Amino acid sequence: MADEPSIHPDRPVGHQQRGPVVMRRKQVQQSTSEQRLLDSRGPSDWVHTDPWRVLRIQSEFIEGFGMLAELGAAISVFGSARTKPDDPMYQAAEELARKLVASGYAVITGGGPGVMEAANKGASEAGGVSVGLGIELPFENGLNEWVDIGMNFRYFFTRKTMFVKYAQGFVVMPGGFGTLDELFEALTLAQTRKVTSFPVVLFGTSYWGGLADWLRETMLADGKISAADLDMFTITDSVDEAVSYIIKAAELADAAAEEAASTAAQQVAEAENPAARERREERRLGSDGS
Repeated sequence: MADEPSIHPDRPVGHQQRGPVVMRRKQVQQSTSEQRLLDSRGPSDWVHTDPWRVLRIQSEFIEGFGMLAELGAAISVFGSARTKPDDPMYQAAEELARKLVASGYAVITGGGPGVMEAANKGASEAGGVSVGLGIELPFENGLNEWVDIGMNFRYFFTRKTMFVKYAQGFVVMPGGFGTLDELFEALTLAQTRKVTSFPVVLFGTSYWGGLADWLRETMLADGKISAADLDMFTITDSVDEAVSYIIKAAELADAAAEEAASTAAQQVAEAENPAARERREERRLGSDGS
């Protein structure tokens, strides 16, 4: 086959540049990488391989982080997708979301129907930021209409990372297995110090009371958890009490952060001032009677 005219007249025929690589004579290829990519009609099995799944997982983290990076203070609200609009819990979730927005919080839900829809509705109608983090399921129909910022995830674990990373607290309404999964994920991360402790509110004493009793009378009694673990959550039937608990926890966290910063600054100053460090040591020795 005769050589076609080169589009680079200053380069000899039989010379090819592939990025930083130079190809000459018999090594010259008659098509470009892009042409081979776009013309390819090969097997599609590669989209189901683990390396490709890793890239999809990575893309979910990137998109989720990018979407929520500037969200600000937010509370994640969990609860059943089966809760109907005439259920008191649906109405409570709406009211809760409105009052969270009034207190300066965005509201994050799983983006589905039921309690999630109610919380998104309350937040959106109150003029706040209503976030929905959906999940691909065979029986779900996508994000509810009250989601203002939303994303559908393929993988539960990437979605749960977003719930935890961008929330300053959790309100857990009555729900099923998915709600329990989200609740115990949050409690486990706090218990193991994987995240800074945050307020967890279980809404509905008649619904959650039996679980709390079992944790106390069975798990604690058998030594599987400590008494302090039961202080990681509170149970209430009051929307106002739930919001107040969250606000108080935020105030305590801010105060603790300020105290830690002050202590760190003092330690740095004393490290640079040996005399101040010696005086502190003298005070310590005097106080313990040494």
